[in-house]
This record gives sequence, C-alpha cells and structure tokens, in this order.
Amino acid sequence: MRVYLAGPEVFLADRDDIAEAKKAICAEYGMSGVFPTDPAPVTPQADTDWMRIYLGNEAHIHGCDALIANLTPFRGASADPGTAYELGFMRALGRPVLGYSNAAGSFTMRSLTHLRGAVHRRANGAWEDADGMEVEDFGLTDNLMLDGGIAAAGGVLVVNPVAEAARWRDLTGFTRCVAHLAGMTK
Repeated sequence: MRVYLAGPEVFLADRDDIAEAKKAICAEYGMSGVFPTDPAPVTPQADTDWMRIYLGNEAHIHGCDALIANLTPFRGASADPGTAYELGFMRALGRPVLGYSNAAGSFTMRSLTHLRGAVHRRANGAWEDADGMEVEDFGLTDNLMLDGGIAAAGGVLVVNPVAEAARWRDLTGFTRCVAHLAGMTK
C-alpha cells in the first residue's frame, strides 16, 4: 500500500529527515510512504515551479492508496490549506484518509484565541468575529469538512498535544494513524 504523507513539514529545513522517519514508520507496517517532495511519477510539464509542484503532488496522490495528513495548525488556527486540499482530493477519489494534530484544543478555541478577543456573542449564543462571520463551534479538531471527511472515510483523527517545540517533529500521532490504516486494510 502506498500512502501519501501530506503536511506542512515540506517547509521545514530538515524536511528530508522527517520524510525518512515517516517512511520508516510506514515500512514497519508493510506500507510505502510517499512524501510530497519525492520525485513525481511522471515529470510534469509546467512553465513555473509552483505549477510543477502542484502537478507532481496531484500525480503522487493519484498513485497512492491512502493519505495521512498532518493537521497540526499551520500559521493560524487551522491546518495548512495545501494539506486540506490534498485530504479533500484523496477523499474525493474514495480512498482512505486519516489525520493527526499535535495541538491541544478545539478548532473553536484556537480560532477564538487567534482572533484575540475581536469576537462577541450573537443573540443566539454563537460567536461572531469583527467581520460579522460566525465562528464554527462544533468542538471538533479542525474545520468540520476535515473532521467529517476523515470520519466518513472510516479513518481516525488522532490528537496528540505536544510541546510547541516538538509540534512538527513528534510522530506519535502519525504512528497511530499508520497502525490504524494497517488495521483497516487487513
């Protein structure tokens, strides 16, 4: 089984070390991990680097049987938008998706913290931001479309709060996802 390893770790200086560690965990369970920076299965023809990367990542996803996403909040209260796109893309292909987050708290609490008090309660009790937009309040790990997509696929969303310094390198939640995926495919 080939597993696409989605997440913002691609932006780390030591991304190759993280990729190898994740691939080693996959191999322990008889799976092959595919990291976004791995060479694409076909060389995408594109005029720009960003389009080449995009096409390569979609080619990887098409060539994989499942996806595990690092949904640890990235530059805000929610998951990396590229990772969210990849999770949705794989879900639309009807393949297993799983996720993990190394952050504590619900999406609602992180959103309220991120908004730094620029919120108030509506008459119906819902939180509203300064733009008049309701703050999603379902007590979920992230946006309901991410949590829902994983649940609908029969996957798991593992929450493993760690110290801030370890949030991009702790692979405990990732390992639990790999173990769950191995159990799904038996």
